[in-house]
Parts: sequence; structure tokens; C-alpha cells
Amino acid sequence: MNPRLRLLAAALLAAAAVPALPAASRVVSDLQPAPKRQTSVDLASGLARRPAPGPLPGDLVSPFNPPGFDRPEPAARPAPAPATPASGATNPATPTPAPAAPAAAATSATATPRETLEAIASQITPSGTMIFRGKPRLLISGRPFEVGTRFTATYNNEDYELELVAIDRTTFTLRYRGEDVTRPIKPAR
Repeated sequence: MNPRLRLLAAALLAAAAVPALPAASRVVSDLQPAPKRQTSVDLASGLARRPAPGPLPGDLVSPFNPPGFDRPEPAARPAPAPATPASGATNPATPTPAPAAPAAAATSATATPRETLEAIASQITPSGTMIFRGKPRLLISGRPFEVGTRFTATYNNEDYELELVAIDRTTFTLRYRGEDVTRPIKPAR
């Protein structure tokens, strides 16, 4: 058979196998018209929008940080002692506290964390600073404390966990419950 005839026969078979072009024009889209789609989008946007929560009462106590949560149980309280920070097994220290608590400090039940921190910090009297292995250390009763040290201080027969957050050449900063206080370093005389 002639190659031209073979080519013509193959073209006729292919044309017969392809559906007619007018059938392709009958395909209908499943998308809604633009105005109908817009109402659906508006409804979905309204359902997805979160309403703003109402204002909370001012006297609401946070369940995650209730007042007095960091204080020990009454039965587990140690004997009364002056303010003494100790950072665990590696850096125990006993700084000399001030002779009396400041008169401006309120009782621990009504004092804010800031007032409590100021009262405790006023009793901690470091003797100076030093640099050891490139890190500044605060000397309290001759023992070094580095930045990040957490220690317990006793004040008014209650324990408070403080953190040493900064040491400068002339000042140090303590943190208690999100409050910071910076105190000068006064050499012991």
C-alpha cells in the first residue's frame, strides 16, 4: 500500500476517534455566578470572624499565677532567719542583712512583688564584683554569684526566689515575679 494512503487512513481514523468540537462547547462550569459567590464569601467571612472578648473584671485572680503561690506551705516554713540567698549546691552564700526591715515595706500579704523585691534587695549588701573566666561575679559575703543565678531569700519568715539578672561595675539587678530592681554595690566597711 502506498505510504500516502496509509497516512490518509490513519488521519481519518484519528478524526473519527476525536469527539466533535460542538460537544466541547456544551461543557458547563460548576462555579456559581459572581454575585452568588459573593454572598457565600460574605457569609463565610462572618462565621469565621472571632468576636472580641468582653472586658475581664479587675479583681480576677489569674489561675496560672495566684498570689502567694511561690510561698511555702505554713507547715513547711523554716525557722525565722534573716535574708539569706543561696543558689543551690554550687554557690551557697549568707550575705549580711540590714539590721531591720524598711518601714515602708508592707506586710507580705498586701505587698506587691515590686515592694517585696525592694525590701529584700535593700537587705542584700554585696562586698564587690570580680571577673572570673570572662564573666562578672557579684561577691556576697565573699562568695561569687554569676548572672542567671537563682537563689532563695528569706524575708518576714517567708522564702522568696530571686534571680540575679545583671551585674555592672557599680550596680546589680535582681528579679522577682517579673519585677526588676537595680541596687548600687556598696563595699563593706
